[in-house]
Amino acid sequence: MLDLKYIRENPEAVRHAIQVKRVDLNLNLLLEQDQKVLELKKTVETLQTERNANAKLVPKAGSDERPALIQRGKDLGEELKLLEPELRDAEEVLRGFLLRVPQVPLPEVPIGVSDEDNVERYTVGSPRAFDFSPLDHVALLEKRGWAEFERVGKISGTRSYMLRGELAVLEMALHLWAMNFLAARGFTPLSASALVRPETLTATGHFPGGEDQVYRLESENLMLAGTAEVPVNFLHSGEILAEGSLPLCYAAYSGAFRSEAGSAGRDVRGIMRVHEFKKTEQYVICRAEDSSAWFEKLLGNAEALLQALELPYRVLEVCTGDMGAGKLRMNDLECWIPSEERYRETHSCSNLGDWQARRTGLRYRDGEGKVQTAHTLNNTGIATPRLLVAFVENHQQEGGQVYLPETLRPLMGGLEFI
Repeated sequence: MLDLKYIRENPEAVRHAIQVKRVDLNLNLLLEQDQKVLELKKTVETLQTERNANAKLVPKAGSDERPALIQRGKDLGEELKLLEPELRDAEEVLRGFLLRVPQVPLPEVPIGVSDEDNVERYTVGSPRAFDFSPLDHVALLEKRGWAEFERVGKISGTRSYMLRGELAVLEMALHLWAMNFLAARGFTPLSASALVRPETLTATGHFPGGEDQVYRLESENLMLAGTAEVPVNFLHSGEILAEGSLPLCYAAYSGAFRSEAGSAGRDVRGIMRVHEFKKTEQYVICRAEDSSAWFEKLLGNAEALLQALELPYRVLEVCTGDMGAGKLRMNDLECWIPSEERYRETHSCSNLGDWQARRTGLRYRDGEGKVQTAHTLNNTGIATPRLLVAFVENHQQEGGQVYLPETLRPLMGGLEFI
């Protein structure tokens, strides 16, 4: 959500953001509704002022004037009784518009329509040259008995997964290792619930617009979040934080659930795109002037994790049409997938500026005592099983074993290969 004052003063910048982010919103209607609310507020305030002044006259009035003043007070009350609900309804309509206003992207963000317009910033590491015919992750997991591809279908249906043996342990080790890594960099570990109320998804910006991606527990008015960003973002909702407490940095582990609506036919084989997965998420609340620096820090954390796992990757500057409504800037990290001979996304680093914080009510009191809106950022730490696709394919050996980088060995019984 953008500051309404900013929208009024910068309509062309907002109009441009609506266009390049391909948001279905008529800014003229929003501005007209804003004017309607302002006029109703002015009328209500005028009537309230008159009623208060009238009420003060009644005790001092003579017997001949008092009945008229009392009647006038009643008439004003009736007028307000009609106007105040109208104002509330008008404000609710305006809020509906405001929830659809996108963040204005930073100037360096490339203009584009889809992921095909994202711009490669740089690559790190080189794709491995195999001296044997490598297997894709499905064939490798089947060869080693590391996954239940068929049996899990009768339990959870399509796009579900169940890992077995050493790979199940490796999945847990990756998250514990990432959590320890982030904790050493000053992040507070959290074990977060994926069960959330609908308002938490509105606060993050997933609603309105992403309702078809969410699983619902209708009888409980609860939903399953697709990332720990959702519950962690709402953890401090409505609070006014002390400036000295910022930044708040969390490394949050949770289950994650996405319906994958609109992705029919894509990545149906294997464990690349599943409905339920595990994720350790980086999340930061900071001062406005610090958010650009924190974007680079979160990106650097993800790069350090991938480098420690010895995985080749690239960093993309995500274009306006692919970055989502709420983001100032977004970089994707993509790991090399040998079987597909291309890079695939494993991390998304996002700076949302004050857009998400305004929806959530995340504020802080600065050194001069003034209340400011915070900025929020997030990036993946580790998301499995998607990262496992890149991991097992890049580190496979000719006999089907998988090499473990040194950083993981203490959590895997000292093994160099599994």
